[in-house]
Amino acid sequence: MTSSSTPPPAPSGAHERHRPLRRLTARGRDEAHRVASPLELLFDLCFVVAIAQAGVGLVHAVADGHAGNGILSYAMQFFAIWWAWMNFTWFASAYDNDDALYRVVTLVQIAGVLVLAAGISRAFEDHDYTVVWLGYLIMRLAMAAQWLRAARSAQGAERTTALRYAGGILLCLVGWLGLVVLPEPARPWVFLVMAIAELCVPLYAEKVSTTAWHPHHIAERYGLFTIIVLGETIAAATAAVKSGVDEHDALGELLPIAAGGLLIVFAAWWIYFVVPIHGRLRTSRQAFIWGYGHYLIFASAAAIGAGLEVAVEQAVGKAHISTLAASAAVTLPTALYLLTVWALHSRYFKVGIAQQLVLPVTALLVIACTFLGDWAVLAAGIVSGLSVATGVALTARMLSKERRTAGAGGERATTPVV
Repeated sequence: MTSSSTPPPAPSGAHERHRPLRRLTARGRDEAHRVASPLELLFDLCFVVAIAQAGVGLVHAVADGHAGNGILSYAMQFFAIWWAWMNFTWFASAYDNDDALYRVVTLVQIAGVLVLAAGISRAFEDHDYTVVWLGYLIMRLAMAAQWLRAARSAQGAERTTALRYAGGILLCLVGWLGLVVLPEPARPWVFLVMAIAELCVPLYAEKVSTTAWHPHHIAERYGLFTIIVLGETIAAATAAVKSGVDEHDALGELLPIAAGGLLIVFAAWWIYFVVPIHGRLRTSRQAFIWGYGHYLIFASAAAIGAGLEVAVEQAVGKAHISTLAASAAVTLPTALYLLTVWALHSRYFKVGIAQQLVLPVTALLVIACTFLGDWAVLAAGIVSGLSVATGVALTARMLSKERRTAGAGGERATTPVV
């Protein structure tokens, strides 16, 4: 994860890349050895703070028997977190010049997400979105400033695209004011309308010219954020188990939840990283579907951690819900994660109906585990682990068959291991 984010020297001279201020020009899609920069890694880590706060709010809402309101609030606030992260990630992939001004504006965005994180608990408990909106405002104004800076250095269609991005961001900020000034019953509708409007900004902006994002870099950035979210899930579950053991000495009830949660996280990591997804990110249409679909991947992965906390609280008698509801808090986001990863990643690399059905069938079996009472989480973890073992076995069988066929024909098998 070392940085190679500084672009090659500009034609104006060998010392251009060492200047504190440089023109913010598009980078090349064919750049070699493009990896995430230390600034991007810091950016991701700060976003985990906001994700953790959203998870805590979801835990409290579900544990208190207010799952509907909790899920709605979680979806709204996670959208703000994910959307700001995603916009920065794709912009950085296309324009990161790593000069002093770029770093300062990025640090302003980081400050914005920390402000947003500070307001999440108030949004969950009191439905007061003032601080959340303020944090989002800071992040998005900084993002608009980056696009305006890119427009200043661009010409023609590229400049139009940058200006459309900046204009769309600023216009949407006005619409988001509805979460602050309108009465509470109207706010879910404001969120729905504005979320659609935000999603349409890139579609409109890139009709003129496609930004020069880097497929390998984007795939790595999304992969790193997936690891961070799964790590947050492990941390949340560990803290919950520790609290349960310290306060209630309920190790027998908590060990199956801990073991099942660990198996779920391991399986979640395995199925996400088993395929080289950057090879499919070649067109804007593929990129939009893949990038937008990660809202469900990230949100469900973080919700698994919240669900494990709920299951722990229910096991030690601190949650005011049934065992069935606590189990569903783990199994439903796990099933959603499995289905979304299959839809965005795995299905493009599976050969034959047996391989294609592994993850969808696993998702259905995980949902069925909800009804197994105190053993639901452990059973869901075992099912998730078995899905990985099944996928590996099917792939090994296919490769063995291809090797035998290639040996008989005097050719080498070329099917990639998936």
